[in-house]
Amino acid sequence: MLIELGDSRSFDIQVSGPPDGPPLVLHHGTPGSLARFRAIDEAVHARGLRMVTYSRAGYGGSTRRPRRSVADIADDVEAVLDHLGADRCVTLGWSGGGPHALATAALLPSRVAAATTIASVGPYGADDLDFLAGMGEGNIEEFGAAIAGEKEITAALEEAAAELRDADPAAVIESMSTLLPDVDRAALAGRAGEELTAQIAEGMRHGPAGWIDDDLAFVKPWGFAVQDIDVPVFLWQGDRDLMVPFAHGRWLTDRIPRSIAHLLPGEGHISVFFNNLDAILDELAAYVID
Repeated sequence: MLIELGDSRSFDIQVSGPPDGPPLVLHHGTPGSLARFRAIDEAVHARGLRMVTYSRAGYGGSTRRPRRSVADIADDVEAVLDHLGADRCVTLGWSGGGPHALATAALLPSRVAAATTIASVGPYGADDLDFLAGMGEGNIEEFGAAIAGEKEITAALEEAAAELRDADPAAVIESMSTLLPDVDRAALAGRAGEELTAQIAEGMRHGPAGWIDDDLAFVKPWGFAVQDIDVPVFLWQGDRDLMVPFAHGRWLTDRIPRSIAHLLPGEGHISVFFNNLDAILDELAAYVID
């Protein structure tokens, strides 16, 4: 469903579950889109929540917002809540969606009851966080290009996006070979791998603009300080993660005032969500305000 935003952009959203249920706004990873994982959908619905997903600006059917910052997502989420007639929500961000969930919590405290991040990246250039240390080769190359600038990251991602748009699950998993420990490969076996492939393909439908803009936003100032977040934040991170290393989770835990951390041994970037899905959603759903 396309909704029109105040700056003449279109924003693509999907809503499912109990029509009157409190919304859970899910921020997808990088790259990604509004396409969903059935297991997550079913678990959200079972808790009486509406699942709200969207494609960030530049992904899928959502109009690009050049030079956007992480903080800019707050305006878009507020417009979505207004469209739904919802005063409050809870929010969850996975991977590249993590900073966007934190932005929503920081900048919309009257509308966000609580936030959860799954394997969220921390801010580039922050004190006491070596951003690239511990990442797999693919992410070191990708973020290195983003740090170099828009020309470099555009060149790096255009070919990758074209390949991912038409790839099957095996090819998508192979494209992330330096980023997936065995625990994540196991988590992506079967339906989850097919759904991840569909999510990425939808995001790349019109090219890599959203992916490019995400990466550029991550390596410049986010537009807010995580220390200023004043709602409960639940942080989930695994120590086998090669996409977002464990140090990012520790850094966020130490600086978000009302954080509750689950820094888990043996979990990866993908497995930490699927292996702990019920606990993650029970914790967040407890903060829903009718």
